[in-house]
Amino acid sequence: MENKTELTQTAAPLSAFETAQRQAKALSASDLVPQQYKNNVANTLVALEIANRIGASPLMVMQNLNIIHGRPSWGSSFIIAAINGSGKFTALRFVGDLAKGIKAVCQEKATGETLEGPTVTMDMAKAEGWVDKAGSKWKTMPELMMRYRAAAFFGRLYAPEITMGMHSTEEVIDIQHEEPKAVAAINEAIKK
Repeated sequence: MENKTELTQTAAPLSAFETAQRQAKALSASDLVPQQYKNNVANTLVALEIANRIGASPLMVMQNLNIIHGRPSWGSSFIIAAINGSGKFTALRFVGDLAKGIKAVCQEKATGETLEGPTVTMDMAKAEGWVDKAGSKWKTMPELMMRYRAAAFFGRLYAPEITMGMHSTEEVIDIQHEEPKAVAAINEAIKK
């Protein structure tokens, strides 16, 4: 009797894995998926798992999950969209300005409580070294970068089940000590 129970318990996960593999194979064959998933069933399976965990479309996850220096990260626009689409909050808004700093704010629908993320300032960006990195968008688009960072901070504080503890792509680029490959390639091309 124990063997039958063990088989029943392992058959369901095995069946689910086989189904996920078939889905991954079909998705990875599509011309609409990003390059890191094209003909890569393993990467596509990981994207399916993440999509399942956060309740998102697999294609949306594949289009917004970026790997920077081997670390998975979400595009900031995805973090904002996922928070807004979660149904847990009113739409995320940004308050403040370039001079005083910007923070993400919304209301929790269940309680009506106003939730505020940490304020992101240019002084913070300078102190953390984000502004002076090669190719930094902090120099050319500071308000947008402040909003992206404020959204990422808010997501990790109030919606960690959506971000799964991952940083935003912009954060990963800012905290890495080496240049992103695309920036390095552009800089090399300019030197020649």
